[in-house]
Amino acid sequence: MRRKSCLEHWDILRPSELQTKSLDNLSSTSTIKDMTMSKWFLAVICVFMMSTPAQSQNSNQAVATFAGGCFWCIEAAFEKVDGVISAVSGFTDGHTEDPTYYEVGSGQTGHTEAVEVIYDPTKVKYGQLLNVFWRNIDPTQKNGQFADKGTQYRTGIYYHNDDQKQAAEASKQALEDSGKFDKPIVVEIKPATKFYPADEKHQDYYKKSPGHYQSYHFFSGRGPYIKKVWGTK
Repeated sequence: MRRKSCLEHWDILRPSELQTKSLDNLSSTSTIKDMTMSKWFLAVICVFMMSTPAQSQNSNQAVATFAGGCFWCIEAAFEKVDGVISAVSGFTDGHTEDPTYYEVGSGQTGHTEAVEVIYDPTKVKYGQLLNVFWRNIDPTQKNGQFADKGTQYRTGIYYHNDDQKQAAEASKQALEDSGKFDKPIVVEIKPATKFYPADEKHQDYYKKSPGHYQSYHFFSGRGPYIKKVWGTK
């Protein structure tokens, strides 16, 4: 039996259900951990300085690729960043050509849902994009993100040059050293391979179906987790 895709899995959720839930009772990180995290932020600043953009065909643009579970949420997070020109939902790191959404959802193609980010490196640095990525995932969850389980939802940073690789590894190490998490960080850092954009209906999904998107973001567990760990929605 085919496992439901994230699109099908959350069809039963109604936007009105968001009105009955509250995040107020979720605890924030402790003062001690907040102090520890200051070291991580200092390390992230160093990552900003060392990262060199991977140039796209336009010399004023660069490309970055991230996988953080269901691509609706990761695309939405990056499109809100000043300096990001576009964020495209799609698939990468698989072994078949031109996979469909449902083929990837079956877990048989080897791909993971991902987002290709085109950005202006004069306005936003790669290290800043890494910071956005870390703050929108659970880096300790292997082969899945929140309610979505399977290798097609595994997390990854896919670098386009050696500078991106070094920046990604440094940011991962800084997060591990921060003591923010009591489990190992399992996010893959691998060279970027061919990226396949998803169907148009999945692009800008948070804009096309905001009620459904917000329901999914909350009830999948991502929204409450982000608020609990980082103190933001």
